[in-house]
Amino acid sequence: MTGVRVSDPSLEETCSQFQQGCSMEGEEPPAGKKRSYTGARLWGRVRSKLLKQKLDPQALQDKDWQRTVISMNGIEVKLSMKFTSREFSLKRMPSRKQTGVFGVKIAIVTKRERSKVPYIVRQCVEEIERRGMEEVGIYRVSGVATDIQALKAAFDANNKDVSVMMSEMDVNAIAGTLKLYFRELPEPLFTDDLYPNFAGGIALSDSVAKESCMLNLLLSLPETNLVTFLFLLDHLKRVAENEIINKMSLHNLATVFGPTLLRPSEKDSKIPANPTQPITMSDSWSLEVMSQVQVLLYFLQLETIPTPDSKRQSILFSTEV
Repeated sequence: MTGVRVSDPSLEETCSQFQQGCSMEGEEPPAGKKRSYTGARLWGRVRSKLLKQKLDPQALQDKDWQRTVISMNGIEVKLSMKFTSREFSLKRMPSRKQTGVFGVKIAIVTKRERSKVPYIVRQCVEEIERRGMEEVGIYRVSGVATDIQALKAAFDANNKDVSVMMSEMDVNAIAGTLKLYFRELPEPLFTDDLYPNFAGGIALSDSVAKESCMLNLLLSLPETNLVTFLFLLDHLKRVAENEIINKMSLHNLATVFGPTLLRPSEKDSKIPANPTQPITMSDSWSLEVMSQVQVLLYFLQLETIPTPDSKRQSILFSTEV
């Protein structure tokens, strides 16, 4: 039985979570037909069913698992789905870890590694640029959950063979590991303190005032956060250069990474913990996510970001502590 916990009104993310963990059972496909093709069509049917689910207040409050079975050509997907409110699914707890990299403050990790960009970020980007730049849907297509968890454990344990593991894994699992790292940071890359300012800056109507505000805010980030973001930003721009092949435009990449790099603290969030009205695209949740996407898209679309040379030079392998 496959289980999916719906952790937000965003069923796109739900589908990604489901695709990572879905299990298919059934007979072998008829001769001459590939299972992968049937699987892809079946996944399309599952995804369509999930996206068409109506999220009404009663369904959101329901504590029971909703079960369904979807079949095609002898293959069955057994799906269990349950809603968990954003209050719990995205709640970030203060980091108590001093070892490993996941769930540890980025400043602690980079100080330990004596670099300005975490090793995990550099390794994942390097592997994706080596063989994933033309992968259709890179960063949007989910990797296998077990592979992502294996890489997470390897990086946390500082496994010397992690580069070998990565070379043998599907590139989507590596992309998923990178996204998971940023998602599990105790504080998002754009920081809790500056998040409201970025949200306000992107809403400015005057283009000159907006550019001045956004760049000043960016340069106000802690140095490790800034150079890590610039490193990731350059990488995402290179990914988008292959949009014709990989289908990942700047907007698509901003949609994937925006809500991961920018998240409000609990006190700043405008999203109600217990929704009493049907969820629609006009809700504050949607507006907040749209703002996060627009902030990242703004920086992706800038041709150059004027930053002190010293910060760009320290992106990789800096010996400064």
